[in-house]
Amino acid sequence: MRNNVRTHRETHGWSQGELARRLGVSRQTINAVETDKYDPSLPLALRMAKLFGAQVPDLFIDDWEPDET
Repeated sequence: MRNNVRTHRETHGWSQGELARRLGVSRQTINAVETDKYDPSLPLALRMAKLFGAQVPDLFIDDWEPDET
């Protein structure tokens, strides 16, 4: 899964630390999400979307394709 969290964060002028503070998580969590090393829980993804004034699919792009066989 890819994401646009960094783009939204930078648009708001927030550091990773500021975004983490607003969401109640660690800066390391934000870094891991932005670098695609961690997929956030659904509650965290929903909080991010609400904070950015976006929809979850605007932030997280699921590029999984089902196996046709």
